Amino acid sequence: MDADYKRLRWRCRRGTRELDQLLGWWLENRYTDAPGELRTGFAALLEQQDPQLWDWLVGLGAPADAVQAGVIDEIRAQPRV
Repeated sequence: MDADYKRLRWRCRRGTRELDQLLGWWLENRYTDAPGELRTGFAALLEQQDPQLWDWLVGLGAPADAVQAGVIDEIRAQPRV
């Protein structure tokens, strides 16, 4: 596991189980195969405050950045278990 992945894994730990699971899902299932643009967008999302991230993830708005919005859409579309 490379250093960037480990750093992102740590940044996915937000303090709420729901955010941890949603962000962790994308990191574990999409990050390795994602193009560089999506990886960069994901890292930028992790810079946002938790309330803003939560609003986007539950559909109360979307990031202005199209790449970040694409990552949010992928997370929202993931199958729920």
